Amino acid sequence: MNVEPIANEILKRASGAARFVVAIAGPPGAGKSTLSDALAETLVAGGEKAAVLPMDGYHMDNAVLEEKGLLPRKGAPETFDVRAFLSTVAAVRANDGEVLVPVFDRTREIAIASARIVSPETRIILVEGNYLLLDESPWNKLEGAFDFTIFINPGVEELERRLLKRWYDHGYDEEASKRKAFGNDIPNAHRVVDRQRPADLVLADF
Repeated sequence: MNVEPIANEILKRASGAARFVVAIAGPPGAGKSTLSDALAETLVAGGEKAAVLPMDGYHMDNAVLEEKGLLPRKGAPETFDVRAFLSTVAAVRANDGEVLVPVFDRTREIAIASARIVSPETRIILVEGNYLLLDESPWNKLEGAFDFTIFINPGVEELERRLLKRWYDHGYDEEASKRKAFGNDIPNAHRVVDRQRPADLVLADF
């Protein structure tokens, strides 16, 4: 997909703004990271200052999830530090100084605190994550936090195919891949699609 029309729409809406925050939401496997990175690259290539802020950095640590009995559900809405994420989004919107944000290291399955800087000079922030438009408490506290919202939904069949392939590619056999996908990822995907707040732009695929 050519992202230039989306980038142009963002630039049009961001005209005159010192800070413009975009939400890129959708179920697991929808292509949020791919779209976010492509948009950031396109915006920067055009001379704009843009950066991606992934929600993944706010995963609770595995030890905390184990204590809560939530480790098998890692990635579900209740397995994130929503309060910290809300605070970060508010700080990014306020744009009154640099904001240090965590980064999720997938190789070690841990979030690294204060691993990246969002500088005041970065005008467009592309916030990317599954639950940015989820109409459930406490995620619905994000309502009004974004200047422009994008939701990607490629459809259930395509999501199932992608999510199964993701676990195959991680080296799991067919049975283990199905258990992981249908036990956690796909229920999360249904939850995101069924309980989303309206978005400014809906994409069928990316």
